[in-house]
Amino acid sequence: MSLLAQSARFIEYLEQWLASLPSPSLQSTVTDPSAAALFCVDIINGFCTIGPLSSPRIQGIVAPIAQIFTQAHALGIQHFVLPQDMHDPEAVEFSHYPQHCVRGDTQSQTAPELARLPFADQFVVIAKNSISSSEHTALDAWLDHHQAIRTYIVTGDCSDLCTYQLAMHLRLRANASQATGVRVIVPANCVQTYDTPVDVAIKPGIPAHDGDLLHAIFLYNMAANGIEVVANLT
Repeated sequence: MSLLAQSARFIEYLEQWLASLPSPSLQSTVTDPSAAALFCVDIINGFCTIGPLSSPRIQGIVAPIAQIFTQAHALGIQHFVLPQDMHDPEAVEFSHYPQHCVRGDTQSQTAPELARLPFADQFVVIAKNSISSSEHTALDAWLDHHQAIRTYIVTGDCSDLCTYQLAMHLRLRANASQATGVRVIVPANCVQTYDTPVDVAIKPGIPAHDGDLLHAIFLYNMAANGIEVVANLT
């Protein structure tokens, strides 16, 4: 049986799962704002508006992220952590992806919708040189210094790359250290990935990337690993 035929029932199930995601309020989700942190991965110019990896799909989640930032700040959340690509000009990753978001250039700057928020001076920007927010970065040092945090809300791009890596790191780090009461929450309307249709990919010989399918599969995989995936936080 072909993969297409074999997976049809699962894809139907996956669509039903996505449609049934809950939409709790931020206030009911975060009962102790002092013990919560909001993370935002790679909402920077190079993935939103300029450069070879920019995508209207990613730009489309900027407004919902700015809104949840504003709601979180009003609720009393004080921790906003932004892991962001600031690549070495000779980054090894550039053998897999086009050169993008080199440190110091405009592509590596925070999207203006976030940068102009009145509390942007509270943002902790963590530079990264790969799709991982934790490998050779300051993330774990920040987490060690903020061990009282028990609720992590993760937003950003891409659902199947950097966002997935961060959410899984937070979840697995808590699991491995036997940290109880830790929640990792991903609002689906605040994460997204890019799309490269098969017909577009074939001619230049680049990898096709079904954005809708991979977005759904990786959200599901996060949920299967103990991450709380919700439709949105109202």
